[in-house]
Amino acid sequence: MPELATARKERLQTALLAWGDRHRRDLPWRATRDPWAVLVSEVMLQQTQVHRVIPRYREFLARFPTVADCAAATPADVISQWDGLGYNRRALNLHRCAVAVVAGHSGALPAELDDLLALPGIGPYTARAVMTFASEVDVGVVDTNVGRILARVGGDRLTPREAQAFADDLVPSGDSWRWNQAMFDLGASRCGKATVDCENCPLRADCSWRGVGLDPAVTSAGVSGRQSKFEGSDRQGRGRLITHLRSSPVAIDDVAELVGWPGETERAVKIVDQLVAEGLIEQIGKQVRLAQE
Repeated sequence: MPELATARKERLQTALLAWGDRHRRDLPWRATRDPWAVLVSEVMLQQTQVHRVIPRYREFLARFPTVADCAAATPADVISQWDGLGYNRRALNLHRCAVAVVAGHSGALPAELDDLLALPGIGPYTARAVMTFASEVDVGVVDTNVGRILARVGGDRLTPREAQAFADDLVPSGDSWRWNQAMFDLGASRCGKATVDCENCPLRADCSWRGVGLDPAVTSAGVSGRQSKFEGSDRQGRGRLITHLRSSPVAIDDVAELVGWPGETERAVKIVDQLVAEGLIEQIGKQVRLAQE
C-alpha cells in the first residue's frame, strides 16, 4: 500500500476532518448509532442513490424497527417493503441476516468483524461500515467513492488488500465516524468519477494525482466500472416481475407478457427459475408468488 510520511498523513487527516465538519450532509442514518438502523442504511445504499434511499429507509424502519421485527416477518413482507429500491436480493439477504442474528446473537448485531462477516449478506464493506458507524471502531470503510480517493491520493492503482490497509492506516485514532463520513462526502462532491473538483478539494496539497495525467483510480480496487445496459436486460425483467408479485401472485404463462417480453416464454421461465432458486419467489402449481418462508 502507499506509505505516507507521518507529517503528510497528519495534514490529510486534519484537512479532511475540518472540511467534513463544514460540509457534512444531513442524512437520517447519520443521526443514529443503532447497529440495525446503520445496517439497513448501508444495504439500501448499495447501488442506489441517496435521494431514493432516504424515504424508503424511514418507511422500512417504521415497519421493522428492530432486528427481531424483521426476523419475525416473512421474506415477502420484507421484499414488499423494499419497493422502489431495486436489487431485491438485498432485501432477502437482510431478512436472512435478521433471522440469523435472532437465532445466534439474541437479536443484537455483533460488533466483531468475524462475527459480522459470518452473517448472511454481510461482506467486508458492510461489516466495517456497521463497526465504524454504530460502534466507532477505528477501521476504514471502502466503497467505490473511497476507493477512488485512495488511489488518487496514493498515486497508484490498488489491490483490494492494499486499498483496505491504506484506508485503515489513514483513519485518525478515535475519529473513525467523522473521518469515514467525510471520505464519503468528498467522493460524492469533489472527487467523483467524471466530475473532479481538485481546486476545491481539501486534500489537494497532499494528493499524488491532482487531476494531472492518467487517473490511478481507473481499474483500482473498489472503484466501479461501466455497468451493463439495464433497458431490456434480465435485471429489468426480474425487477418487473417482483413489482407485479408485490400486488398478487402471477400465472407462469403470463410472466413473459407482464415483464415486457411477449413471445419470449423460454426467457421468462429462466428468470422465474433463477428467482425461485435464490429464494425470492416460490412456485405454487402454475403460479408464482413472493417467498413466504
